[in-house]
Amino acid sequence: MYDENGRQYLDCINNVAHVGHCHPDVVNAANEQNQLLNTNSRYLHDNIVDYARRLSKTLPEKLCTFYFLNSGSEANDLALRLARQHTKHTDVIVLDHAYHGHLTSLIDISPYKFRNLEGQKDWVHVAPIPDTYRGIYREDHKDLVTAYANEVKEIIEQAHKKGRKIAAFFVESLPSVAGQIIPPAGYFQKVAEHVHKAGGVFVADEIQVGFGRVGKHFWAFQLQGEDLVPDIITMGKPIGNGHPVACVATTKEIAESFAATGVEYFNTFGGNPVSCAIGLAVLDVIEKEHLQAHAMQVGNFLMELLNQQKVKHPIIGNVRGAGLFIGVDLIKDQEKRTPATEEAEYLITRLKKEYILLSTDGPGRNVLKFKPPMCFSVQDAKLVVDAMDKILTDMEKEAACEPVGDLES
Repeated sequence: MYDENGRQYLDCINNVAHVGHCHPDVVNAANEQNQLLNTNSRYLHDNIVDYARRLSKTLPEKLCTFYFLNSGSEANDLALRLARQHTKHTDVIVLDHAYHGHLTSLIDISPYKFRNLEGQKDWVHVAPIPDTYRGIYREDHKDLVTAYANEVKEIIEQAHKKGRKIAAFFVESLPSVAGQIIPPAGYFQKVAEHVHKAGGVFVADEIQVGFGRVGKHFWAFQLQGEDLVPDIITMGKPIGNGHPVACVATTKEIAESFAATGVEYFNTFGGNPVSCAIGLAVLDVIEKEHLQAHAMQVGNFLMELLNQQKVKHPIIGNVRGAGLFIGVDLIKDQEKRTPATEEAEYLITRLKKEYILLSTDGPGRNVLKFKPPMCFSVQDAKLVVDAMDKILTDMEKEAACEPVGDLES
């Protein structure tokens, strides 16, 4: 990225510009379609059909009905409506620290937001985040999957005792705001089993992590195993490389339940010709430039470099990730794993002075988050890690001479 003075910055966090800022193929697709036709979605256009067909090829066959919208928040709001209409239930289970969007309905199911606002609604149930590094069950537990899934089972049982019924389990396939969390494989399957038994549906929020970012698979939920098929998937952010477009994919059965109300779903700009042309161009670029494989290669290289830094710098407690979705957990001490919040803020501030854009996440704001555009290279990875190494070394020298609290001086 470049500022108004032409200074170049390395962007390590912008997962919205999925295939790269202002990718010429995406820009050209938008420009060409804009010159030809853009109109509202009451007028059927080939692009929306072509785009739905292309997306369907990346998903399990069961997910065959698509709704197009303009933002991830709109997508998650619709997913909530679909779940409630299909199940005839109201309550929702979410993970702690989750964030699903800025609409009123989504603030209500986002602990990251509602804890600082009006609090938790009685129809919202919060399950522990399956964080194997600093969660309630950690890496030394003999069966993390069952332990965390049983927490959801217990929530369902308690809800039933109060006469409440579960409509959906809503989850980011890889929780991001919570600190770049990688749930243990098999956890979603066990949770889905409990949720389905209770008459609810499983909603996978892929807004931050879909479209090849995790490298090994096109969708992050697929990291859990081939036997997991969510009932609803939501997409946003990277889907349009910065253009406002989003999508909900679901089953024919859920779509029919939604249509049975007799009230049509209409979205003026959702799936308009320009948005779909852009969506198609993004898919083309991912395929043409082999960005999914690239994410795997570069992500593995970056993880290797960061783990080398973990050995060198005690402040790095944990490095976790998949493809180009990586978290670096900074700690004050190895035993208690106390979040190194001030140190993390100091580090990203220093990096910005080196023209490197990195940010923090997690409840303690101590997890360095890597979610760069997918064109991020091995050279970029080496540049940012070398800069981190130098800054952390300086911090250690300063800490040896003065208290940690004086770092910002």
